[in-house]
Amino acid sequence: MRTARNPLGPVARQRAWVVETPGPAARGSLQKQRRPLPDPGPGEVRVRVECCGVCRTDLHLAEGDLTPHRPSSVPGHEIVGRVDALGPGAARFAPGDRLGIPWLRHTCGVCRYCRAGRENLCPASEYTGWDADGGFAEYAVVPEAFAYALPDDADPAGLAPLLCAGIIGYRALERAELPPGGRLGIYGFGASAHLAAQVALARGATVHVMTRAEPARVLARELGAASAQDTYDPPPEMLDSAIVFAPVGDIVPAALAALDRSGTLALAGIHLTDIPALNYQRHLFQERQLRSVTANTRQDGVEFLRLASAIGIKAATTHYPLDQADRALADLAADRVHGAAVLFPD
Repeated sequence: MRTARNPLGPVARQRAWVVETPGPAARGSLQKQRRPLPDPGPGEVRVRVECCGVCRTDLHLAEGDLTPHRPSSVPGHEIVGRVDALGPGAARFAPGDRLGIPWLRHTCGVCRYCRAGRENLCPASEYTGWDADGGFAEYAVVPEAFAYALPDDADPAGLAPLLCAGIIGYRALERAELPPGGRLGIYGFGASAHLAAQVALARGATVHVMTRAEPARVLARELGAASAQDTYDPPPEMLDSAIVFAPVGDIVPAALAALDRSGTLALAGIHLTDIPALNYQRHLFQERQLRSVTANTRQDGVEFLRLASAIGIKAATTHYPLDQADRALADLAADRVHGAAVLFPD
């Protein structure tokens, strides 16, 4: 990636946050810097960031649970912005268009996974905020083939969480194989979970939420959950499907034990602490299934964004100025965020 230069002056610069060295706390490893303005390469577009959602993956990077793929990475992969520069050959968008920059930003297109429509498993896949700079900044660049067109008239804060939390929650729901009118258990109720719950409810499911934070339980009930209790409390009925959104391996045995015969549990996170030993008879017998979720395909995003518009999904958001990205991550770690945290450069 090149940097933008003013022919009459120095390199143009922007405010950005970077993950330097993984540390024990978000505030210790996320650092504010002045960075060169990125210049889009072939097939890329640059956007001026309107807002960027804060994902738990950003927290995992800042805290060292995930190893950065490059030094001084700018996190953030739920980016809503307006195109302000086109790279050579870029023609899908025009200056001023609103688009979304998601987590997935590159696949090879030729491996057996890509050819089979499973590009989320591509060994050469790359990700915004991990392999390339993301949206904890004033500007960001994306290959135009991996961006999503977004509506001009929508609230940008409501769009940002859809670009990862929403898409991954949708894929997790699909992986959980919830039957029509089925009983769904959701463990953890943050940004992704509260969006997936709305999809499940719109499809006629009965939703039971298990989460440690009382404000999250209140939100679950407000959205229409049939019950909301503490993380390890058993739901009031057996479940056909369940999704674990919290990155806590200890939850997995409890979620499996709550499944009815032939139920499916999907693990939605990119990071999960170790899972304790499972008992075959109690946790897996009677054809219970345990599945992971690995990123998403672009088609997942197209389907989910279309569905979100059709059913009127509403993202609960907590707003932070860009200069307080460190506080947003600290609040996320402490369960102080209502719904999804969203950063605003202005």
